[in-house]
Amino acid sequence: MGEMLYQGKVKQVWSTDDPDILEFRFTNQISVFDQIIPSLIPRKGESLNRTTAHWFKLIEEEGICGTHLVEVNAADRCLVRKVEVIKEPGMIPQDMEWVFVPLEIICRHYLSGSAWRRFQRGELTALQLGVSPDCEYGAKLATPFLEVTTKFEAFDRNISNKEALEISNITAEELDAIFDAVLKVDALIEREAAKNGLIHVDGKKEFALGPGRKVVLVDTFGTLDEDRWWDAEAYANGECIELSKESVRTHYIETGHQASLKAARDNGTEEPPIPALPQNVIDQTANLYSSMYERLTSKQF
Repeated sequence: MGEMLYQGKVKQVWSTDDPDILEFRFTNQISVFDQIIPSLIPRKGESLNRTTAHWFKLIEEEGICGTHLVEVNAADRCLVRKVEVIKEPGMIPQDMEWVFVPLEIICRHYLSGSAWRRFQRGELTALQLGVSPDCEYGAKLATPFLEVTTKFEAFDRNISNKEALEISNITAEELDAIFDAVLKVDALIEREAAKNGLIHVDGKKEFALGPGRKVVLVDTFGTLDEDRWWDAEAYANGECIELSKESVRTHYIETGHQASLKAARDNGTEEPPIPALPQNVIDQTANLYSSMYERLTSKQF
């Protein structure tokens, strides 16, 4: 019998009888703005587990990069190869294998979410994003826009490639290999999502370096939690219909919670607790996770 090693926002990490293998147990919890909502979404954990496993298998079949998935051992659980996690910035040995890269890589294909808000504030320029200065929300970017954020700070922070190399102590070539894997994975996701009328707007990914310091994709990705999705037919008609956790974020923006939370964080005061979701939003979200599994994988939930 294993023991719980880590309790995350949406999953638990457990040890197994094999010291090189961990078990991920996905919960039905949901979080936004780095706060866990005191409401459960039925079968959400199963949706995340099965969706990520679907992508891992496709990536391995197409030879894009390695993955840490060993097997799916229950609807809401999977076994993965253990990687060492070193949180101290700059302390990862450059010859170490099966080690986590302490960065999150975000790849954006359309102007939305926080990138749109930063664009409006002038923190991201039209030239950087490959859009016209007078573009509107939802504009398609000329090329995928890659960003790197911190992983082990209190809040994720956008950083330069230079700082990313300092924090992770990986080489520029290894970071380029990670970027290359992100672009290839997203091309696969875009292709598959389009089959069922979906647009892959953006998403985040995490990596390790495995045998020979080769890139290994880890954790969860390509789901409603890590990625943003729109309906392609609606987009063609000029409408951005959110088919992701963004709809839950929108609920808390509209109720004013996000503004109160941001003010507290900016002022260094106590954060307001996040209220529970109303039942209608819980039901809508549960239906979204199940229906989106089917649209992303072309499999029955």
